[in-house]
Amino acid sequence: MKLAEALAIVTKAPVEAKAMPVVLACGFTPLHLQNYLAAYLQQAHPDRKVSIETGLFGDVAGTIARFAKGQTALGALALEWQDLDPRLGYRQTGGWGQRLVPSYLGSVQERLKQLEGAIGEIPSASRLVISTPTLSLPPAFHTSGWQASEAEIALELAVAEFASRVVAHPAVSLVNRDRLQSASPSASRYDFRSDLNTGFPYTQGHAEALGSTFAKLLQLPQPKKGLITDLDDTLWLGLVGEIGHQEVAWDLASHAQIHGLYQQMLRAFAEQGVLVAIASKNSPEVVEKALARTDLILDRERVFPLEVHWDVKSGSVNRILKTWNISADSVVFIDDSPMELAEVQAQHPGLECILFPKGDYAAGFAFLKRLRDLFGKPRLSEEDSFRLQSIRQGQQFAELSRTGSANDLLASAEAVLTVEFSGHSADRRTVELVNKTNQFNLNGRRFTEAEWLESLAGPGSFVMAVLYEDKFGPLGKIAAVRGQRIANGLIIDAWVLSCRAFSRQIEHQMLAQLFSEFAVDELRFDYAATSKNQPITEFLTGLLGQAPSAECRLSQAEFAAKCPELHHRVVVKHE
Repeated sequence: MKLAEALAIVTKAPVEAKAMPVVLACGFTPLHLQNYLAAYLQQAHPDRKVSIETGLFGDVAGTIARFAKGQTALGALALEWQDLDPRLGYRQTGGWGQRLVPSYLGSVQERLKQLEGAIGEIPSASRLVISTPTLSLPPAFHTSGWQASEAEIALELAVAEFASRVVAHPAVSLVNRDRLQSASPSASRYDFRSDLNTGFPYTQGHAEALGSTFAKLLQLPQPKKGLITDLDDTLWLGLVGEIGHQEVAWDLASHAQIHGLYQQMLRAFAEQGVLVAIASKNSPEVVEKALARTDLILDRERVFPLEVHWDVKSGSVNRILKTWNISADSVVFIDDSPMELAEVQAQHPGLECILFPKGDYAAGFAFLKRLRDLFGKPRLSEEDSFRLQSIRQGQQFAELSRTGSANDLLASAEAVLTVEFSGHSADRRTVELVNKTNQFNLNGRRFTEAEWLESLAGPGSFVMAVLYEDKFGPLGKIAAVRGQRIANGLIIDAWVLSCRAFSRQIEHQMLAQLFSEFAVDELRFDYAATSKNQPITEFLTGLLGQAPSAECRLSQAEFAAKCPELHHRVVVKHE
Protein backbone atom coordinates (compact mmCIF):
# COMPACT_ATOMS: atom_id res chain seq x y z
CA MET A 1 0.00 0.00 0.00
CA LYS A 2 1.33 3.42 -0.95
CA LEU A 3 1.15 6.30 1.51
CA ALA A 4 -1.31 8.20 -0.72
CA GLU A 5 -3.62 5.15 -0.71
CA ALA A 6 -3.41 4.91 3.08
CA LEU A 7 -4.31 8.58 3.50
CA ALA A 8 -7.23 8.22 1.07
CA ILE A 9 -8.61 5.22 2.99
CA VAL A 10 -8.44 7.09 6.28
CA THR A 11 -9.97 10.24 4.79
CA LYS A 12 -12.93 8.35 3.27
CA ALA A 13 -13.83 6.52 6.50
CA PRO A 14 -17.52 6.93 7.44
CA VAL A 15 -17.81 9.93 9.73
CA GLU A 16 -20.97 8.78 11.53
CA ALA A 17 -19.82 5.19 12.05
CA LYS A 18 -19.13 3.71 15.47
CA ALA A 19 -15.69 4.78 16.69
CA MET A 20 -12.83 2.29 16.83
CA PRO A 21 -10.08 3.98 18.85
CA VAL A 22 -6.59 2.46 18.95
CA VAL A 23 -3.66 3.58 21.08
CA LEU A 24 -0.28 3.69 19.34
CA ALA A 25 2.60 3.83 21.81
CA CYS A 26 5.96 4.84 20.34
CA GLY A 27 8.70 7.10 21.57
CA PHE A 28 9.20 8.75 18.17
CA THR A 29 6.94 10.93 16.01
CA PRO A 30 4.25 8.46 14.82
CA LEU A 31 3.87 10.02 11.34
CA HIS A 32 3.50 7.34 8.59
CA LEU A 33 3.20 4.40 11.01
CA GLN A 34 0.05 5.99 12.38
CA ASN A 35 -1.39 6.44 8.88
CA TYR A 36 -0.65 2.88 7.74
CA LEU A 37 -2.04 1.34 10.92
CA ALA A 38 -5.25 3.36 10.59
CA ALA A 39 -5.59 2.48 6.90
CA TYR A 40 -5.16 -1.27 7.33
CA LEU A 41 -7.57 -1.38 10.26
CA GLN A 42 -10.07 0.76 8.33
CA GLN A 43 -9.90 -1.68 5.42
CA ALA A 44 -10.62 -4.58 7.77
CA HIS A 45 -13.50 -2.70 9.48
CA PRO A 46 -15.21 -0.56 6.80
CA ASP A 47 -18.26 -0.04 9.02
CA ARG A 48 -16.19 1.60 11.79
CA LYS A 49 -14.37 4.91 12.13
CA VAL A 50 -10.79 4.09 13.11
CA SER A 51 -8.89 6.69 15.09
CA ILE A 52 -5.31 6.46 16.36
CA GLU A 53 -4.42 7.97 19.71
CA THR A 54 -0.74 8.61 20.37
CA GLY A 55 1.20 9.43 23.50
CA LEU A 56 3.96 11.86 24.33
CA PHE A 57 7.25 11.84 22.45
CA GLY A 58 9.76 9.61 24.26
CA ASP A 59 7.28 8.29 26.84
CA VAL A 60 6.19 4.77 25.85
CA ALA A 61 5.81 3.56 29.45
CA GLY A 62 3.54 6.50 30.26
CA THR A 63 1.44 5.88 27.16
CA ILE A 64 0.99 2.21 28.08
CA ALA A 65 0.12 3.15 31.66
CA ARG A 66 -2.62 5.50 30.38
CA PHE A 67 -3.82 2.79 27.97
CA ALA A 68 -4.14 0.37 30.90
CA LYS A 69 -6.33 2.79 32.85
CA GLY A 70 -8.35 4.16 29.92
CA GLN A 71 -11.39 2.99 27.99
CA THR A 72 -9.57 2.13 24.75
CA ALA A 73 -9.34 -1.64 24.26
CA LEU A 74 -6.86 -1.90 21.38
CA GLY A 75 -3.23 -0.83 21.47
CA ALA A 76 0.06 -1.24 19.63
CA LEU A 77 3.55 -0.69 21.02
CA ALA A 78 6.44 -0.02 18.63
CA LEU A 79 9.45 -0.28 20.91
CA GLU A 80 12.89 0.87 19.72
CA TRP A 81 16.29 1.07 21.41
CA GLN A 82 16.09 4.83 21.85
CA ASP A 83 12.98 4.32 24.03
CA LEU A 84 15.08 2.24 26.42
CA ASP A 85 18.01 4.65 26.45
CA PRO A 86 18.17 7.81 24.26
CA ARG A 87 21.93 7.21 23.79
CA LEU A 88 21.05 4.09 21.79
CA GLY A 89 19.45 6.31 19.14
CA TYR A 90 20.85 9.07 16.95
CA ARG A 91 18.96 12.17 18.08
CA GLN A 92 20.85 12.62 21.32
CA THR A 93 24.55 12.76 21.99
CA GLY A 94 25.58 11.52 25.36
CA GLY A 95 28.56 9.37 24.70
CA TRP A 96 29.24 6.03 23.07
CA GLY A 97 31.97 3.66 24.09
CA GLN A 98 32.93 0.71 26.24
CA ARG A 99 33.05 2.66 29.49
CA LEU A 100 29.31 3.39 29.20
CA VAL A 101 28.20 -0.20 28.60
CA PRO A 102 27.17 -0.84 32.25
CA SER A 103 25.19 2.38 32.13
CA TYR A 104 23.41 1.33 28.92
CA LEU A 105 22.49 -2.06 30.31
CA GLY A 106 21.26 -0.67 33.63
CA SER A 107 19.14 1.97 31.90
CA VAL A 108 17.62 -0.55 29.49
CA GLN A 109 16.76 -2.99 32.26
CA GLU A 110 15.17 -0.23 34.34
CA ARG A 111 13.04 1.03 31.43
CA LEU A 112 11.94 -2.50 30.57
CA LYS A 113 10.95 -3.06 34.19
CA GLN A 114 8.81 0.09 34.14
CA LEU A 115 7.22 -0.94 30.87
CA GLU A 116 6.53 -4.45 32.13
CA GLY A 117 4.80 -3.01 35.19
CA ALA A 118 2.56 -0.83 33.02
CA ILE A 119 1.70 -3.78 30.76
CA GLY A 120 0.83 -5.87 33.80
CA GLU A 121 -1.98 -3.42 34.62
CA ILE A 122 -3.72 -3.85 31.25
CA PRO A 123 -7.12 -5.60 31.58
CA SER A 124 -7.17 -9.09 30.09
CA ALA A 125 -10.08 -8.13 27.83
CA SER A 126 -7.92 -5.53 26.06
CA ARG A 127 -5.48 -6.35 23.27
CA LEU A 128 -1.93 -5.00 23.00
CA VAL A 129 0.37 -5.84 20.10
CA ILE A 130 4.10 -5.35 20.74
CA SER A 131 7.06 -5.18 18.40
CA THR A 132 10.44 -5.33 20.11
CA PRO A 133 13.20 -3.17 18.55
CA THR A 134 13.13 -3.49 14.77
CA LEU A 135 16.06 -1.15 14.11
CA SER A 136 19.71 -2.00 14.65
CA LEU A 137 21.72 -0.80 17.60
CA PRO A 138 23.97 2.19 16.81
CA PRO A 139 27.73 1.72 16.21
CA ALA A 140 28.47 2.43 19.86
CA PHE A 141 30.54 -0.66 20.67
CA HIS A 142 34.20 -1.63 20.46
CA THR A 143 33.91 -4.43 17.91
CA SER A 144 33.65 -4.07 14.14
CA GLY A 145 30.18 -4.16 12.63
CA TRP A 146 30.71 -7.76 11.53
CA GLN A 147 31.23 -8.93 15.12
CA ALA A 148 28.56 -8.92 17.82
CA SER A 149 29.92 -7.51 21.06
CA GLU A 150 29.15 -8.83 24.53
CA ALA A 151 27.27 -5.62 25.25
CA GLU A 152 25.01 -6.02 22.23
CA ILE A 153 24.25 -9.63 23.18
CA ALA A 154 23.44 -8.53 26.75
CA LEU A 155 21.07 -5.84 25.50
CA GLU A 156 19.33 -8.25 23.12
CA LEU A 157 19.02 -10.76 25.95
CA ALA A 158 17.40 -8.19 28.23
CA VAL A 159 14.76 -7.45 25.58
CA ALA A 160 14.20 -11.16 24.86
CA GLU A 161 13.65 -11.90 28.56
CA PHE A 162 11.22 -8.98 28.78
CA ALA A 163 9.32 -10.32 25.76
CA SER A 164 9.15 -13.84 27.18
CA ARG A 165 7.53 -12.50 30.35
CA VAL A 166 4.99 -10.05 28.89
CA VAL A 167 3.78 -12.43 26.17
CA ALA A 168 2.27 -14.57 28.94
CA HIS A 169 -0.18 -11.74 29.65
CA PRO A 170 -3.57 -12.70 28.09
CA ALA A 171 -3.89 -9.28 26.42
CA VAL A 172 -0.48 -9.33 24.73
CA SER A 173 0.51 -10.52 21.25
CA LEU A 174 4.10 -10.25 20.04
CA VAL A 175 5.12 -9.50 16.46
CA ASN A 176 7.05 -12.40 14.91
CA ARG A 177 10.43 -10.90 14.07
CA ASP A 178 11.23 -13.45 11.35
CA ARG A 179 7.95 -12.82 9.54
CA LEU A 180 8.48 -9.06 9.76
CA GLN A 181 11.98 -9.56 8.36
CA SER A 182 10.54 -11.24 5.26
CA ALA A 183 8.20 -8.29 4.68
CA SER A 184 10.73 -5.61 5.60
CA PRO A 185 14.44 -6.56 5.39
CA SER A 186 16.60 -5.00 8.09
CA ALA A 187 18.76 -3.05 5.64
CA SER A 188 15.77 -1.12 4.29
CA ARG A 189 14.10 -0.14 7.55
CA TYR A 190 15.95 2.91 8.85
CA ASP A 191 15.70 6.43 7.42
CA PHE A 192 18.59 8.40 8.91
CA ARG A 193 17.54 11.70 7.35
CA SER A 194 13.91 11.42 8.46
CA ASP A 195 14.95 10.45 11.97
CA LEU A 196 17.22 13.48 12.43
CA ASN A 197 14.94 16.00 10.71
CA THR A 198 11.45 14.89 11.74
CA GLY A 199 11.88 12.37 14.56
CA PHE A 200 10.40 9.53 12.47
CA PRO A 201 13.03 6.78 12.06
CA TYR A 202 11.33 4.42 9.58
CA THR A 203 11.34 4.27 5.82
CA GLN A 204 7.87 4.27 4.28
CA GLY A 205 8.31 0.62 3.36
CA HIS A 206 9.04 -0.38 6.95
CA ALA A 207 6.22 1.79 8.31
CA GLU A 208 3.84 0.06 5.89
CA ALA A 209 5.04 -3.43 6.87
CA LEU A 210 4.84 -2.74 10.61
CA GLY A 211 1.46 -1.01 10.35
CA SER A 212 0.10 -3.96 8.34
CA THR A 213 1.46 -6.44 10.90
CA PHE A 214 -0.04 -4.52 13.83
CA ALA A 215 -3.41 -4.46 12.06
CA LYS A 216 -3.32 -8.22 11.37
CA LEU A 217 -2.67 -8.99 15.03
CA LEU A 218 -5.28 -6.54 16.30
CA GLN A 219 -8.10 -7.91 14.12
CA LEU A 220 -7.19 -11.64 14.46
CA PRO A 221 -9.34 -13.44 11.85
CA GLN A 222 -10.97 -16.66 13.01
CA PRO A 223 -8.69 -19.66 12.35
CA LYS A 224 -9.90 -22.46 10.11
CA LYS A 225 -11.45 -25.40 11.96
CA GLY A 226 -10.84 -28.35 9.67
CA LEU A 227 -8.53 -29.70 6.96
CA ILE A 228 -9.46 -32.35 4.38
CA THR A 229 -6.51 -33.94 2.66
CA ASP A 230 -5.88 -36.18 -0.33
CA LEU A 231 -3.46 -39.14 0.05
CA ASP A 232 -1.50 -40.04 -3.10
CA ASP A 233 1.24 -37.51 -3.87
CA THR A 234 -0.10 -35.40 -1.02
CA LEU A 235 0.03 -37.12 2.36
CA TRP A 236 2.69 -39.37 0.86
CA LEU A 237 4.72 -39.63 -2.35
CA GLY A 238 3.46 -42.25 -4.80
CA LEU A 239 0.23 -43.96 -5.84
CA VAL A 240 -0.47 -46.51 -3.14
CA GLY A 241 -2.77 -48.57 -5.36
CA GLU A 242 -0.03 -49.03 -7.96
CA ILE A 243 3.19 -49.40 -5.97
CA GLY A 244 1.79 -50.85 -2.73
CA HIS A 245 1.53 -49.56 0.80
CA GLN A 246 5.17 -50.32 1.68
CA GLU A 247 6.53 -48.24 -1.21
CA VAL A 248 4.82 -44.91 -0.67
CA ALA A 249 7.25 -42.53 1.05
CA TRP A 250 7.48 -39.37 3.13
CA ASP A 251 11.15 -39.23 4.14
CA LEU A 252 14.29 -37.35 3.19
CA ALA A 253 16.04 -40.38 1.65
CA SER A 254 13.19 -40.82 -0.84
CA HIS A 255 13.17 -37.09 -1.73
CA ALA A 256 9.72 -36.96 -0.11
CA GLN A 257 10.47 -34.82 2.93
CA ILE A 258 7.76 -32.27 2.06
CA HIS A 259 5.19 -35.03 2.56
CA GLY A 260 6.70 -35.93 5.93
CA LEU A 261 6.68 -32.29 6.99
CA TYR A 262 3.06 -32.02 5.89
CA GLN A 263 2.16 -35.06 8.02
CA GLN A 264 4.05 -33.53 10.92
CA MET A 265 2.12 -30.29 10.58
CA LEU A 266 -1.22 -32.12 10.40
CA ARG A 267 -0.35 -34.00 13.58
CA ALA A 268 0.46 -30.71 15.32
CA PHE A 269 -2.81 -29.21 14.07
CA ALA A 270 -4.78 -32.21 15.35
CA GLU A 271 -3.17 -31.81 18.78
CA GLN A 272 -4.35 -28.19 18.92
CA GLY A 273 -7.94 -29.10 18.05
CA VAL A 274 -8.01 -28.84 14.24
CA LEU A 275 -10.20 -31.50 12.60
CA VAL A 276 -8.38 -33.61 9.99
CA ALA A 277 -10.14 -35.86 7.46
CA ILE A 278 -9.18 -37.80 4.33
CA ALA A 279 -10.87 -37.71 0.93
CA SER A 280 -9.16 -40.07 -1.51
CA LYS A 281 -10.03 -41.99 -4.67
CA ASN A 282 -8.51 -45.31 -3.72
CA SER A 283 -9.07 -48.85 -2.56
CA PRO A 284 -9.99 -48.77 1.16
CA GLU A 285 -8.07 -51.98 1.92
CA VAL A 286 -4.79 -50.69 0.48
CA VAL A 287 -5.17 -47.32 2.19
CA GLU A 288 -5.81 -48.93 5.58
CA LYS A 289 -2.55 -50.87 5.23
CA ALA A 290 -0.63 -47.67 4.48
CA LEU A 291 -2.26 -45.84 7.39
CA ALA A 292 -1.32 -48.73 9.66
CA ARG A 293 2.40 -48.32 8.99
CA THR A 294 4.26 -47.70 12.23
CA ASP A 295 6.40 -44.96 10.67
CA LEU A 296 3.38 -42.85 9.70
CA ILE A 297 3.88 -39.46 11.34
CA LEU A 298 0.20 -38.51 11.36
CA ASP A 299 -1.45 -40.80 13.90
CA ARG A 300 -4.32 -42.70 12.27
CA GLU A 301 -6.48 -42.10 15.35
CA ARG A 302 -6.26 -38.35 14.84
CA VAL A 303 -8.01 -38.56 11.45
CA PHE A 304 -11.82 -38.67 11.22
CA PRO A 305 -13.68 -39.37 9.06
CA LEU A 306 -12.09 -41.25 6.15
CA GLU A 307 -13.76 -41.07 2.74
CA VAL A 308 -11.84 -43.60 0.63
CA HIS A 309 -13.61 -44.89 -2.52
CA TRP A 310 -13.88 -44.07 -6.23
CA ASP A 311 -16.73 -41.53 -6.11
CA VAL A 312 -16.27 -37.81 -6.79
CA LYS A 313 -14.41 -35.92 -4.07
CA SER A 314 -17.01 -33.18 -3.78
CA GLY A 315 -19.37 -35.85 -2.41
CA SER A 316 -16.72 -36.96 0.08
CA VAL A 317 -16.22 -33.36 1.18
CA ASN A 318 -19.96 -32.90 1.58
CA ARG A 319 -20.24 -35.94 3.88
CA ILE A 320 -17.21 -34.85 5.91
CA LEU A 321 -18.69 -31.39 6.44
CA LYS A 322 -21.96 -32.96 7.60
CA THR A 323 -20.11 -35.24 10.01
CA TRP A 324 -18.15 -32.33 11.41
CA ASN A 325 -21.26 -30.11 11.27
CA ILE A 326 -19.26 -27.04 10.27
CA SER A 327 -19.54 -24.76 7.26
CA ALA A 328 -17.30 -24.98 4.19
CA ASP A 329 -15.73 -21.56 4.80
CA SER A 330 -14.14 -22.92 7.98
CA VAL A 331 -12.37 -25.72 6.11
CA VAL A 332 -9.34 -26.16 3.83
CA PHE A 333 -9.11 -28.86 1.15
CA ILE A 334 -5.66 -29.94 -0.09
CA ASP A 335 -4.97 -32.07 -3.16
CA ASP A 336 -2.16 -32.43 -5.70
CA SER A 337 -4.59 -32.44 -8.65
CA PRO A 338 -5.83 -29.11 -10.07
CA MET A 339 -8.75 -30.99 -11.62
CA GLU A 340 -9.87 -32.41 -8.26
CA LEU A 341 -9.52 -28.99 -6.64
CA ALA A 342 -11.65 -27.42 -9.36
CA GLU A 343 -14.35 -30.10 -9.02
CA VAL A 344 -14.55 -29.64 -5.24
CA GLN A 345 -14.41 -25.84 -5.47
CA ALA A 346 -17.31 -25.79 -7.93
CA GLN A 347 -19.54 -27.69 -5.50
CA HIS A 348 -18.28 -25.95 -2.33
CA PRO A 349 -17.46 -22.30 -3.25
CA GLY A 350 -16.77 -21.31 0.35
CA LEU A 351 -14.06 -23.94 0.78
CA GLU A 352 -10.43 -22.82 0.59
CA CYS A 353 -8.76 -25.18 -1.90
CA ILE A 354 -4.96 -25.39 -1.99
CA LEU A 355 -2.75 -27.24 -4.45
CA PHE A 356 -0.19 -29.47 -2.74
CA PRO A 357 3.25 -28.32 -3.99
CA LYS A 358 4.86 -31.65 -4.90
CA GLY A 359 8.33 -31.24 -6.43
CA ASP A 360 8.44 -27.44 -5.98
CA TYR A 361 10.69 -26.62 -3.03
CA ALA A 362 10.04 -22.87 -2.94
CA ALA A 363 6.29 -23.42 -3.13
CA GLY A 364 6.55 -26.15 -0.48
CA PHE A 365 8.23 -23.80 1.97
CA ALA A 366 5.57 -21.11 1.35
CA PHE A 367 2.84 -23.76 1.67
CA LEU A 368 3.89 -24.72 5.21
CA LYS A 369 3.91 -21.08 6.30
CA ARG A 370 0.50 -20.50 4.72
CA LEU A 371 -0.99 -23.40 6.67
CA ARG A 372 0.31 -21.95 9.91
CA ASP A 373 -1.38 -18.64 9.11
CA LEU A 374 -4.70 -20.31 8.26
CA PHE A 375 -4.88 -22.43 11.40
CA GLY A 376 -2.88 -20.43 13.93
CA LYS A 377 -4.49 -19.57 17.28
CA PRO A 378 -3.37 -16.88 19.74
CA ARG A 379 -4.08 -19.17 22.69
CA LEU A 380 -5.08 -22.81 23.16
CA SER A 381 -7.98 -23.77 25.43
CA GLU A 382 -8.96 -27.01 27.11
CA GLU A 383 -11.94 -27.26 24.76
CA ASP A 384 -9.58 -27.49 21.77
CA SER A 385 -8.42 -30.90 22.97
CA PHE A 386 -12.04 -32.15 23.10
CA ARG A 387 -12.98 -31.32 19.52
CA LEU A 388 -12.20 -34.57 17.70
CA GLN A 389 -13.39 -36.65 20.64
CA SER A 390 -16.70 -34.78 20.65
CA ILE A 391 -17.17 -35.30 16.89
CA ARG A 392 -16.68 -39.05 17.33
CA GLN A 393 -19.11 -39.00 20.26
CA GLY A 394 -21.63 -37.10 18.18
CA GLN A 395 -21.37 -39.77 15.50
CA GLN A 396 -21.96 -42.48 18.09
CA PHE A 397 -24.84 -40.50 19.50
CA ALA A 398 -26.44 -40.08 16.07
CA GLU A 399 -26.05 -43.78 15.26
CA LEU A 400 -27.61 -44.83 18.55
CA SER A 401 -30.46 -42.37 17.96
CA ARG A 402 -31.18 -43.98 14.59
CA THR A 403 -31.27 -47.49 16.02
CA GLY A 404 -33.34 -46.80 19.11
CA SER A 405 -35.44 -44.26 20.94
CA ALA A 406 -33.80 -40.85 21.12
CA ASN A 407 -35.51 -40.22 24.47
CA ASP A 408 -34.18 -43.50 25.87
CA LEU A 409 -30.70 -42.60 24.68
CA LEU A 410 -30.85 -39.17 26.31
CA ALA A 411 -32.13 -40.73 29.51
CA SER A 412 -29.24 -43.19 29.63
CA ALA A 413 -26.51 -40.75 28.58
CA GLU A 414 -25.80 -39.66 32.19
CA ALA A 415 -25.49 -36.07 30.98
CA VAL A 416 -24.33 -33.37 33.38
CA LEU A 417 -24.81 -29.68 32.54
CA THR A 418 -22.78 -27.22 34.56
CA VAL A 419 -24.47 -23.82 34.28
CA GLU A 420 -22.39 -20.81 35.28
CA PHE A 421 -24.08 -17.45 35.89
CA SER A 422 -22.01 -14.26 35.97
CA GLY A 423 -22.68 -10.55 35.84
CA HIS A 424 -19.31 -9.61 34.36
CA SER A 425 -17.83 -12.57 32.49
CA ALA A 426 -14.39 -11.85 31.00
CA ASP A 427 -13.89 -15.50 30.08
CA ARG A 428 -12.14 -15.54 26.70
CA ARG A 429 -13.68 -18.90 25.79
CA THR A 430 -17.18 -17.44 26.13
CA VAL A 431 -16.46 -14.54 23.76
CA GLU A 432 -14.60 -16.87 21.40
CA LEU A 433 -17.58 -19.22 21.33
CA VAL A 434 -19.93 -16.37 20.44
CA ASN A 435 -17.62 -15.10 17.71
CA LYS A 436 -16.98 -18.39 15.95
CA THR A 437 -20.40 -20.08 16.20
CA ASN A 438 -22.56 -19.65 13.11
CA GLN A 439 -25.38 -22.21 13.00
CA PHE A 440 -26.99 -21.96 16.42
CA ASN A 441 -26.41 -18.23 16.78
CA LEU A 442 -29.22 -15.84 17.67
CA ASN A 443 -28.13 -12.99 15.39
CA GLY A 444 -24.57 -13.56 14.15
CA ARG A 445 -23.11 -10.53 15.94
CA ARG A 446 -19.39 -10.49 16.75
CA PHE A 447 -17.70 -8.75 19.67
CA THR A 448 -14.27 -7.72 20.83
CA GLU A 449 -13.64 -8.74 24.41
CA ALA A 450 -13.84 -5.10 25.46
CA GLU A 451 -17.20 -4.64 23.70
CA TRP A 452 -18.48 -7.79 25.38
CA LEU A 453 -17.50 -6.48 28.82
CA GLU A 454 -18.84 -3.00 28.08
CA SER A 455 -22.26 -4.46 27.27
CA LEU A 456 -22.33 -6.15 30.69
CA ALA A 457 -21.86 -2.88 32.55
CA GLY A 458 -25.59 -2.07 32.58
CA PRO A 459 -27.92 -2.96 35.45
CA GLY A 460 -29.40 -6.44 35.33
CA SER A 461 -26.91 -7.74 32.75
CA PHE A 462 -25.75 -11.34 32.96
CA VAL A 463 -23.95 -14.15 31.15
CA MET A 464 -24.86 -17.82 31.36
CA ALA A 465 -22.20 -20.28 30.19
CA VAL A 466 -22.78 -24.03 29.90
CA LEU A 467 -20.37 -26.97 30.14
CA TYR A 468 -21.48 -30.44 29.07
CA GLU A 469 -20.37 -33.96 29.93
CA ASP A 470 -21.95 -37.40 29.53
CA LYS A 471 -20.88 -41.05 29.61
CA PHE A 472 -19.33 -40.64 26.17
CA GLY A 473 -16.94 -37.98 27.56
CA PRO A 474 -16.69 -34.20 28.17
CA LEU A 475 -17.38 -31.55 25.54
CA GLY A 476 -16.21 -28.60 27.64
CA LYS A 477 -17.82 -25.17 27.38
CA ILE A 478 -20.30 -25.46 24.53
CA ALA A 479 -22.95 -22.74 25.00
CA ALA A 480 -23.46 -19.20 26.19
CA VAL A 481 -26.27 -16.69 26.67
CA ARG A 482 -25.98 -12.99 27.33
CA GLY A 483 -28.94 -10.90 28.42
CA GLN A 484 -30.48 -8.29 30.70
CA ARG A 485 -33.24 -8.41 33.30
CA ILE A 486 -36.20 -6.08 32.64
CA ALA A 487 -39.42 -5.86 34.65
CA ASN A 488 -40.80 -9.40 34.57
CA GLY A 489 -38.70 -10.72 31.71
CA LEU A 490 -35.29 -11.11 30.11
CA ILE A 491 -33.90 -9.65 26.90
CA ILE A 492 -31.54 -12.15 25.27
CA ASP A 493 -29.16 -10.45 22.82
CA ALA A 494 -26.61 -13.25 22.35
CA TRP A 495 -27.17 -17.00 22.38
CA VAL A 496 -24.92 -19.66 20.87
CA LEU A 497 -24.61 -23.44 21.08
CA SER A 498 -21.68 -25.30 19.55
CA CYS A 499 -22.62 -27.66 16.72
CA ARG A 500 -20.70 -30.36 18.63
CA ALA A 501 -23.54 -30.43 21.16
CA PHE A 502 -26.58 -30.62 18.90
CA SER A 503 -29.36 -33.20 19.45
CA ARG A 504 -28.90 -33.37 23.21
CA GLN A 505 -31.76 -30.99 24.20
CA ILE A 506 -29.22 -28.60 25.73
CA GLU A 507 -31.00 -25.62 24.17
CA HIS A 508 -34.24 -26.60 25.96
CA GLN A 509 -32.42 -26.98 29.25
CA MET A 510 -30.83 -23.55 28.86
CA LEU A 511 -34.23 -21.90 28.48
CA ALA A 512 -35.53 -23.89 31.45
CA GLN A 513 -32.63 -22.63 33.56
CA LEU A 514 -33.23 -19.02 32.52
CA PHE A 515 -36.90 -19.19 33.52
CA SER A 516 -35.97 -20.89 36.78
CA GLU A 517 -32.99 -18.74 37.77
CA PHE A 518 -34.68 -15.39 37.18
CA ALA A 519 -38.28 -16.44 37.93
CA VAL A 520 -39.58 -14.49 34.93
CA ASP A 521 -42.68 -14.98 32.78
CA GLU A 522 -41.19 -14.05 29.43
CA LEU A 523 -38.01 -14.17 27.34
CA ARG A 524 -37.43 -11.68 24.52
CA PHE A 525 -34.96 -12.65 21.80
CA ASP A 526 -32.98 -10.10 19.79
CA TYR A 527 -33.16 -12.40 16.76
CA ALA A 528 -31.81 -11.74 13.26
CA ALA A 529 -31.67 -14.21 10.39
CA THR A 530 -28.26 -14.88 8.85
CA SER A 531 -27.14 -17.02 5.93
CA LYS A 532 -26.04 -19.74 8.37
CA ASN A 533 -28.26 -19.75 11.48
CA GLN A 534 -31.01 -22.05 10.22
CA PRO A 535 -30.71 -24.41 13.24
CA ILE A 536 -31.68 -21.75 15.78
CA THR A 537 -34.33 -20.41 13.42
CA GLU A 538 -35.94 -23.87 13.24
CA PHE A 539 -35.67 -24.32 17.01
CA LEU A 540 -37.41 -21.00 17.77
CA THR A 541 -40.02 -21.68 15.10
CA GLY A 542 -40.91 -24.94 16.84
CA LEU A 543 -41.39 -23.17 20.16
CA LEU A 544 -43.15 -20.05 18.87
CA GLY A 545 -45.38 -21.78 16.30
CA GLN A 546 -44.19 -19.32 13.65
CA ALA A 547 -40.97 -18.03 12.16
CA PRO A 548 -39.07 -15.81 14.63
CA SER A 549 -38.74 -12.09 14.05
CA ALA A 550 -36.78 -9.31 15.68
CA GLU A 551 -37.64 -9.06 19.38
CA CYS A 552 -39.76 -12.24 19.31
CA ARG A 553 -41.12 -13.35 22.67
CA LEU A 554 -41.58 -16.69 24.42
CA SER A 555 -43.71 -17.01 27.53
CA GLN A 556 -42.99 -19.46 30.30
CA ALA A 557 -46.36 -21.14 29.66
CA GLU A 558 -45.61 -21.59 25.93
CA PHE A 559 -42.23 -23.08 26.72
CA ALA A 560 -43.59 -25.46 29.35
CA ALA A 561 -46.21 -26.73 26.91
CA LYS A 562 -43.63 -27.62 24.25
CA CYS A 563 -40.54 -28.53 26.27
CA PRO A 564 -39.74 -32.26 26.06
CA GLU A 565 -38.78 -34.34 29.07
CA LEU A 566 -35.23 -33.34 30.06
CA HIS A 567 -32.81 -35.85 31.53
CA HIS A 568 -29.72 -33.77 32.35
CA ARG A 569 -28.38 -33.45 35.85
CA VAL A 570 -27.86 -29.72 36.28
CA VAL A 571 -25.20 -28.11 38.47
CA VAL A 572 -25.67 -24.35 38.89
CA LYS A 573 -22.81 -22.06 39.86
CA HIS A 574 -22.72 -18.30 40.52
CA GLU A 575 -19.70 -16.03 40.29
